[in-house]
Amino acid sequence: MENNLENTFLKFDNFGHSLTSTAYRLQLKSPQDIRDAYKLARQSGVTMTARGAGRSYNDAALNGGGIVMDLSAMNRILSWNKDTGQVVCEPGVTLEQLWQHTFSDGWWPPVVSGTMKTTLGGCLAANIHGKNNFQMGPIGEHVLEFSALLPSGAALTCSPKRNSDLFYGMISGLGMLGIFTSITLQMKRIYSGRLEVRAWPTSNLQNHLDSLLEYASEYDYIVGWMDTTVRGRGLGRGQIHAARYLGPGEDPDTERYLLLRNQTLPARLFGIMPKSILHHLMRPFVNNLGWSLVNNIKYLSALRRHTFLQSHAAFHFLLDYIPDWERSYGRYGLIQYQSFLPKETAELAWGEMLQMSHRSGVPAFLGVTKRHRPDKFLLTHAVDGFSLAMDFKVTRGNRAKLARLLETFDRIVLQAGGRFYFAKNSETTQASTHQFLGSQTLSKFHRLKKRCDPEEILESDLYRRVFK
Repeated sequence: MENNLENTFLKFDNFGHSLTSTAYRLQLKSPQDIRDAYKLARQSGVTMTARGAGRSYNDAALNGGGIVMDLSAMNRILSWNKDTGQVVCEPGVTLEQLWQHTFSDGWWPPVVSGTMKTTLGGCLAANIHGKNNFQMGPIGEHVLEFSALLPSGAALTCSPKRNSDLFYGMISGLGMLGIFTSITLQMKRIYSGRLEVRAWPTSNLQNHLDSLLEYASEYDYIVGWMDTTVRGRGLGRGQIHAARYLGPGEDPDTERYLLLRNQTLPARLFGIMPKSILHHLMRPFVNNLGWSLVNNIKYLSALRRHTFLQSHAAFHFLLDYIPDWERSYGRYGLIQYQSFLPKETAELAWGEMLQMSHRSGVPAFLGVTKRHRPDKFLLTHAVDGFSLAMDFKVTRGNRAKLARLLETFDRIVLQAGGRFYFAKNSETTQASTHQFLGSQTLSKFHRLKKRCDPEEILESDLYRRVFK
């Protein structure tokens, strides 16, 4: 580990490029490097936070004025058992590395994010969910055990039955209790490189949520696209994609589609235009008028109901289909606001929020919905209901207005019994965090923090914003 901090003071930003802070960067390559980093933090009198791929939409991996531990080089797959589907990885292994290592043997990660670029350490710290949360829960439910180093000096192995309070606390704990050094994950057996996908339109918000609720139990995955720019009777309209695994013998081209080359996302559009330049071409359309036009075209193209076969990578990793797509939002980036609401209150609350965004002149450009179920991790965001993620463009002129709008959204969500996700929302306050997590959960988290990190070495901008 390089201990000279003088030449490593860098500017970091979030994935949406809407938040920035400067910090010292340390690239760590081993557990011993983590121990040395803890020692350095004590000697320097500064705090530190872990960073993997930097794919969080908020400030979870930012630490202004402190140290950022870059764990991306701790990226070895330590063992793989193709018979049982159990894999042991270092925290810097990305989902891309993981699925490409196990895919040809007939195994897929049980839960994935919308991008394959996230690291496993980051996935556990945020306890990510996927399009199958209603069936499989968050990624933490598929972790058999993990090893971690705590700032207190302890080296621990945790599982649902061993050090279980830390198991359920560190998974979802935003890297504030300790640093993962190895992760043992149970993969999902697959018999085809493709999924059977069914797509159909939804005419309004009620129809959209009813579809998610009614059809989730019939599929392995379900996700909705929502046109968040439309008003009136079509408010909340969109399209549902539901998918199921193919069983043994169902896919006549099983061997072909279990080859990695048939899972790769194409680098060119129509085989001609490099996708790497598309975000530049998209930028003129990323405004209220342009995105409304895009959404109208997308909805009209979604009116035909159809069923088709699609590769796992193409179905899951839409955020990777256009490289650097988030840069199309311009100089000030974007904010993603994701709320989780019980199925009984979601329609009324989201209807009010969508209408309010239109009246304010700051509509969301994209909406994504999912079906969820509760879990028992400490800082859980899950409910028996749905989530809606909305992307908002940030400009110099709308930043203050957008901040006020999202604060109002928070009040609506909390009144409806909702929750938030710390990998996304960047406006969540201490007061709203206390309201949705509750005093008992927060007290337990702070007791674990005092036990694992008594000197409070591990801090992030997010931790200071909502917990400290």
